Amino acid sequence: MSTLGGVDSPLESTGQSPDVTPYDALLLVSFGGPEKQEDVVPFLENVTAGRGIPRERLEEVGEHYRLFGGRSPINDLNRDLLAAIREELSRAGLDLPVYWGNRNWDPYLRDAVEHMSADGVRRAACFVTSAYSSWSSCRQYRENLYDAVDGVEGAPALDKLRHYFNHPAFVAANTDAVIASLEALPEDARAGAHLVFVTHSIPESMNAQSGPPQTEGNYVAQHLDLAAEITHRVTEATGVEHPHALVYCSRSGPPQVPWLEPDVNEHLESLAKSGATGVVIAPIGFVSDHMEVVYDLDTEALETARELELPAQRAATAGTDPRFAAMVVELLLERAAVERGVPVDRPSCGSIGAMWDRCPVDCCKNPRSDHPTLCEAPA
Repeated sequence: MSTLGGVDSPLESTGQSPDVTPYDALLLVSFGGPEKQEDVVPFLENVTAGRGIPRERLEEVGEHYRLFGGRSPINDLNRDLLAAIREELSRAGLDLPVYWGNRNWDPYLRDAVEHMSADGVRRAACFVTSAYSSWSSCRQYRENLYDAVDGVEGAPALDKLRHYFNHPAFVAANTDAVIASLEALPEDARAGAHLVFVTHSIPESMNAQSGPPQTEGNYVAQHLDLAAEITHRVTEATGVEHPHALVYCSRSGPPQVPWLEPDVNEHLESLAKSGATGVVIAPIGFVSDHMEVVYDLDTEALETARELELPAQRAATAGTDPRFAAMVVELLLERAAVERGVPVDRPSCGSIGAMWDRCPVDCCKNPRSDHPTLCEAPA
């Protein structure tokens, strides 16, 4: 298997043949999305269950999906990712079944676990299409995994692969996307262009509780670290030091609850007033072009830029880059080696370092309950 970003893969660092023992399956875990008009509101009810959001608000958000025929791009993108992962496994000489389960829509995690149990799978590694620490982006998925196996006879043991926001492949894919977008700007807009790194807004309190109990603010810190690393690499590649900022999209909470700011549209307005010649909007908080990207950025933010007469390009997400699927396989091989007690390199970029395999106890605390989780380190 080839190196990624100049870092040896687990195969090359150990000198061993590909070996996924003790795992006999890989499970792709994702958010899910509607695939037709009549799915939209039921899907949104799943997403917001227990939060008391009125149906009128769900109908309003549902209009975003209906602009695209009621079909979220995320499931098709996951199908593409599944195919790419299977191809990478085959290229590495690995015959490993790959399953897929979603949090909020078909195919559901519970169904995937039941399928694995029926197939005799005993232990599976889980790759989650969310790269950062917070309740909604990590712990909630671990709660979902607990619910998925609870009461299923013969359910496999599940291990979540580590966070990958600073993995060399993810960093390289996002960096190359930013550079390509800079090159796509009008020539007279490039030198003074700003890099606008975007992620999903969450409540400030959720960010404060992201990570282990003795730390705070890991969600924002991880994004800032990646944004700084990408900006540094862009400067090295282009010879131009572009100003950059981390901004947010897709706020969905009540107005009285503080959420992370600034909003991407407000930031674009500020840049236009300050004399920025152009912008690259880089959705580093998202693995693929799902609804928050194609609506909040491609529809709303790019329209804001047009109204401001601010040249803008939206960088590609990392999920369609071939290096992303290769990264999934490398993370699988790395974790398998760890579970066998084999020393491996754990590649990372930036200042934070490689993340843990098992989340610390009470990491990314659930803001509403003490829901049990899987994939937690022993107390």
